[in-house]
Amino acid sequence: MKIEIDKAAEVVRNGGVILYPTDTIWGLGCDPSNDEAIQKIIDIKKRADHKSFLILVNSERLLNRYVKEIPEVCFDLLDCADKPLTIIYPNAQHLSKKVIGKDNSIGIRLTDYSFCNQLMNSLKTGIVSTSANVAGEPSPTSFQDIDQEIIKAVDYVVNLPNEAKGAAPSQIIKISAKSEIEIIRK
Repeated sequence: MKIEIDKAAEVVRNGGVILYPTDTIWGLGCDPSNDEAIQKIIDIKKRADHKSFLILVNSERLLNRYVKEIPEVCFDLLDCADKPLTIIYPNAQHLSKKVIGKDNSIGIRLTDYSFCNQLMNSLKTGIVSTSANVAGEPSPTSFQDIDQEIIKAVDYVVNLPNEAKGAAPSQIIKISAKSEIEIIRK
């Protein structure tokens, strides 16, 4: 796995897009501060420019880097989560505007999934994570379900074809600056 982490990290550092396994499904990823790499993902997915992305982080330190002030209720939600949980936080910072929502929010999933965790340790940053599909199409539940057009469009395919753990997207909850909770996806 170390060879794959090193290769993926090099591609991300150089502004590329990777296809990689996550704690849920296979994702497209890049540096969350690199406008050109994010635009490449938008183009690959044939996705509207105005839609925000989510990012993965592997520590509260990284979470604090990308969110100005974390509402206390978020820590309770993270502690209680029994499956992968993406929280949309208010007041994003230090990220490309192409990743951030129009309301300055950012979706972040704190993960301890081995591959992603080691990749982020190598990068010392979070990573964009969006399903490896064309916008509007079903999310692939395995590597074999990923469209060849997607595979050919990325800069690097992580060679761990049996690694995606969950085979289902994460739950998504949005938290307002006033700690109001809105369930986006169960």
